[in-house]
Amino acid sequence: MFIYDISRSIIDTPPYEGDPDTVVKTVKSMENGDSYNLSMFSISSHTGTHIDAPYHFDPDGKKIDEIRTATFYGKCSVITADHILTGVDMERILQKCRKRLLIHTKGDGGIESSAARVIADSDLMLIGIDRQSIGADFDNENTHRILLGNDIAVLENLDLSGVEDGNDYTLCAFPIRLDGMEAAPCRAILFEQEKGF
Repeated sequence: MFIYDISRSIIDTPPYEGDPDTVVKTVKSMENGDSYNLSMFSISSHTGTHIDAPYHFDPDGKKIDEIRTATFYGKCSVITADHILTGVDMERILQKCRKRLLIHTKGDGGIESSAARVIADSDLMLIGIDRQSIGADFDNENTHRILLGNDIAVLENLDLSGVEDGNDYTLCAFPIRLDGMEAAPCRAILFEQEKGF
């Protein structure tokens, strides 16, 4: 079995524009004579690889701890897109993919709201992308509202370098438990069964 860590570093990944910077502080240090090391950090709930919950854009939507845990584990497809995906693109893609879909972008990527509407009418449970945000820059908020408003979990800021397209993956991307929050960082892992086994 092949295992791919598709997460980005919480500490080193720049925040989304307008979000607060990540701050790391040393509390105790053996180098300074303490008997142990201890750190604290302050981050946005959308730092690094993370999952958006419906509450991100809907005051009555599910919070991160209210999404079914099974959403974050299971069969997954990976595709590469070299353009912004439309509804027509998504209708074609969804015919051949699992209930969880990860998009590896090249250049200008993301999906527009017409693609989000097609996803909302499908049985897709989760969609992920290797950009800071799932939506095309000109259509980002509307795309989020459609996906999250239809209980589609959104997994953002993945690192899909070295991962080939295909349907033979299992995704494990459990968010850390931040009760009542609109998002949470996660450690996203892809498992791929070796061919012939």
